[in-house]
Amino acid sequence: MLKENKVLMEEAREALEGNWSVAVGATAVFLLVSFVAGMVPLGGLIVGGPMAFGVATFFLALSRKQVPILNDLFKGFTYFLNTLVAVLLVALYTFLWMLLLVIPGIIAAISYSQVFFILAENPSMSASDAIAKSKKMMDGYKWKYFCLGFRFIGWMILSAFTMGIGLLWLVPYMQTTLAKFHDDIKERNIT
Repeated sequence: MLKENKVLMEEAREALEGNWSVAVGATAVFLLVSFVAGMVPLGGLIVGGPMAFGVATFFLALSRKQVPILNDLFKGFTYFLNTLVAVLLVALYTFLWMLLLVIPGIIAAISYSQVFFILAENPSMSASDAIAKSKKMMDGYKWKYFCLGFRFIGWMILSAFTMGIGLLWLVPYMQTTLAKFHDDIKERNIT
């Protein structure tokens, strides 16, 4: 039976127990790298794929109660071309769906939400195969994913009142929860 979103969030908090310092440190490094890359033309796009791969790798390990390693954040650069293609294709497909209307764009973005978790588990898989697998995995789970993301809206608003400092704790909580979600739906997909 599919776990309720609140259970996934509880499991994420349990996985973070004793790991908050490394998770907050990893988030600080990720946000710093993303900020610096964003200052360079196309820099954010170029490092976006490898960093998304690294974040997925780090938080999958943490969510599975393995020892997360800060260097995992940069593991995506080993698969640079594939992760770059993945982020470009996801952005392109989402944009094309957004041209129709906002709602189809949101649905498309949710369909592609598992791409970097899939690539983290199968680094040799092509970007297009990861996108196809993500779409298949998310079939029937898009509303659940949307509701899970919506549960964090209040925390995001509160983080804004801390001038973004609260994100250092919110991002690990969200990413660990999303990794738990990934494992939960992965168990329900045969392929």
